[in-house]
Amino acid sequence: MDARATATPFSTLIRTASHEAHTEAETSTFMSDLLGGRLGVDAYARYTEQLWFVYRALEGAADRLTDDPVAGPFIRPELFRTPALERDLEHLRGPGWQDGAVPLPATAAYADRVAECARTWPAGYVAHHYTRYLGDLSGGQIIRDKAERTWGFARKGDGVRFYVFEGITNPAAFKRGYRELLDRVNADDLEKQRIVDECKRAFAFNTAVFRELGEEFPLSA
Repeated sequence: MDARATATPFSTLIRTASHEAHTEAETSTFMSDLLGGRLGVDAYARYTEQLWFVYRALEGAADRLTDDPVAGPFIRPELFRTPALERDLEHLRGPGWQDGAVPLPATAAYADRVAECARTWPAGYVAHHYTRYLGDLSGGQIIRDKAERTWGFARKGDGVRFYVFEGITNPAAFKRGYRELLDRVNADDLEKQRIVDECKRAFAFNTAVFRELGEEFPLSA
């Protein structure tokens, strides 16, 4: 579908145009095995560590983009995940966990692209912002539930705080408001098409991270 089809709300367009790439990412063999309980908590901790690198890039640039006409409306502190990730990782890995934190090559490439967009292309930053946070508020809640059941984390406690948005009391309403922001994004049709393409690229980065995690934690028999 072409992003120039302006009769279609942009939030709908971006969701449908990136659906295939999104599905590929969320049905990766690593994630399927993790959610199926066939991998240990160490694999979950390694995945959480990779998220930390991505969110540091995403949120480290937020202050600089607050006044940007394109990205600025999307900068919402109640979405920020880095502090929660750090609390989870301290629970999972113990004090000093940062000393051993190492990004996978795919994670490093992903974080670098997020940082590059933040520096040079705010509309591209919006693409990464959308793919991460809307995913956390939706499918991420399935991961939280599975992690609590599989590894015995306290409900919405340490280990799964990344998925708990304490500042968002009504996630459904928040997501509706976010999609309305997308529909009003300060971009022409050509730029919207570029945002759609960057969303697909973001999901491809996620797929690559999952692939490398799968190589590190081979599937159980």
